[in-house]
Amino acid sequence: MSRLMTLLRRDLARLLLGGRGGGALLPVLFFLSVAMLYPFAVGPDAPLLAKTGGGVIWVAALLAAILPLDRLVEPDIEQGLFDQWALRGISEELVIAVRVLAHWISFGPPLMLAALPAAALLGLDGQTVRVVEIGLLAGTPGLAALGVTVAALTSGLRGGAALAGLLVIPMAVPVLIFGAGSLGTGGESGLALTAAASLVLIAIAPFAGGAAVRASRG
Repeated sequence: MSRLMTLLRRDLARLLLGGRGGGALLPVLFFLSVAMLYPFAVGPDAPLLAKTGGGVIWVAALLAAILPLDRLVEPDIEQGLFDQWALRGISEELVIAVRVLAHWISFGPPLMLAALPAAALLGLDGQTVRVVEIGLLAGTPGLAALGVTVAALTSGLRGGAALAGLLVIPMAVPVLIFGAGSLGTGGESGLALTAAASLVLIAIAPFAGGAAVRASRG
């Protein structure tokens, strides 16, 4: 248990602070930038903003989750850290599972907080904001799991960060559809489907990511 906490603290320090990568601040600023620019793109049409604003928040959340992909797995492989962890009896699957948790903590809750001022900029009502927040709570763990998995799959490839971003977007479409769809009729079923898709991605991530890391190390 102490090893897991040490791994989690290390991952959180790197992802939250980030150094030159901007840490958790960069996804939040990107997220808010999208919310600020969208009203200028569609004009001062309050009903249109209120109708489409929730979907814009979901798209911004997906794109913000992509930003740190290049820092999730590849630096540790290049530095041989996975080899050191394997010698200490820590499997790749366990490291990836901890990495998913750290990635979610570094961008999920901050985006949920940033969604409040973003919702104000887009003119969303209280009920819509509530559904958006619950949807982000259900869907961002799946986005984190997908991001770490794809980062592991593309580690070691030339242009891996760009390729990872291109792969994450279509693979995240189900979470995006269910999350944005929960803002329409039948919101509860949309939230349930968002949570279900997220759970599937979380369950797959340690095994797919661990296998990819072993392949890249070999």
